[in-house]
Amino acid sequence: MLTKAPFIAERVQPRFIEPMYAEAVRELPDGGLWTYEAKLDGYRCLAAKRNGGVVLWSRRGNGFTARFPEIARACEKLTEETLIDGEVVAIDESGRVSFNALQHSGVNSQLQFYVFDILIHRGRSVLRLPLENRRELLEDALQKVEYPVLRSQAFDAKPEDLIRAAKDLELEGIIAKRKGSIYEPGRRSGAWLKFKLNGVQEFVIGGYTLGNPFVALIVGCYDDGELRYVSKVRNGFNPPLRQDLYQILRLVETDDCPFINLPENKRSRWGLTLTKEEMNNCRWLRPQLVAQVEFTEWTPDGHLRHSSFAGLRDDKEPERVIKE
Repeated sequence: MLTKAPFIAERVQPRFIEPMYAEAVRELPDGGLWTYEAKLDGYRCLAAKRNGGVVLWSRRGNGFTARFPEIARACEKLTEETLIDGEVVAIDESGRVSFNALQHSGVNSQLQFYVFDILIHRGRSVLRLPLENRRELLEDALQKVEYPVLRSQAFDAKPEDLIRAAKDLELEGIIAKRKGSIYEPGRRSGAWLKFKLNGVQEFVIGGYTLGNPFVALIVGCYDDGELRYVSKVRNGFNPPLRQDLYQILRLVETDDCPFINLPENKRSRWGLTLTKEEMNNCRWLRPQLVAQVEFTEWTPDGHLRHSSFAGLRDDKEPERVIKE
């Protein structure tokens, strides 16, 4: 039974609302003020049940309905006039969540939609309700919804225990949410925090080094509105993927280097710098493409060690890609 909610707004029509974002942290907060959820490596997705039908959106407001038809069909059993927030993930052959599998998913792929919040419930905005009340309303909204839509589980536990369990399950990380917090669309307010267990984040592709057809991607991230070079990414490409990606790169080529901090003055011991001489072997791109990159660690001079391309992210805005 739902507890009495302290605030419910006037009636609204479910529509796209930019989702709330989590702030990256180096350690999880401890104490009774926080609750935790698994961080999954997939596509952020909003699902609306309105006028008897279902619409899915990406975090940028692009249409996901045709891309994930099975999830859309499952969401037809949502309560009417409802908008929910979650993450679409793919399960690989080993039973693990895999972003690479999501990149190459087809209609029959094993996709799941983990729902963790609700923005509109039965035609009323619940953005300003506390987290605990929204979770109760989410449970009501999902009562009749079946697989592949799943509810993300919340945990009250010690951070060290959660980290140990997340490593055993090979999860991307953990999300911490402040108890009693409201939902703040489009904001990274600090009420939601993300702690990543592995080195993975998004980077803007600003160029590539020449090869057959290319050797490495040249990636960076924004700092105070300027794109700064971070690293070359040589791994993660099989021959078909390299050819397909090259066709996409060619569409956004430009004569101008987009990175504010190139050329670099000296070579690094890991071969990740780009000197003026090495830039002669580069082709530059308009900063419109975002790549997800896995890596082991940051080097002392700010490059990525043992980096590997995981896939393109068409759900992330390049201008919002910063060092996490």
